[in-house]
Amino acid sequence: MSERLLPEIEIEYCTQCRWLLRAAWMAQELLTTFDSDIGRVSLVPGTGGIFEVRLNKTLLYSRKEQGRFPESKELKQLIRDVIDPERDLGHSDRASD
Repeated sequence: MSERLLPEIEIEYCTQCRWLLRAAWMAQELLTTFDSDIGRVSLVPGTGGIFEVRLNKTLLYSRKEQGRFPESKELKQLIRDVIDPERDLGHSDRASD
């Protein structure tokens, strides 16, 4: 029986900017939503204003490129679209008013 390799997520955050709590909160949101569908969420300390999210080493979101932090809803959708496009995210899939 082959072992299924689960996706791995990295959140690299700026320690100089004190973004650890934001990164940890985002990790908690992802672990709660994707509980058994991801293998790991890693917090990676960085510098220089970095806040990037990678899925299996592929950049999904960059604060510098987007000019803002990701909303948890949009990050969940980005990850879902890669690991399980058919998955319903419930309230995270509904349009905001």
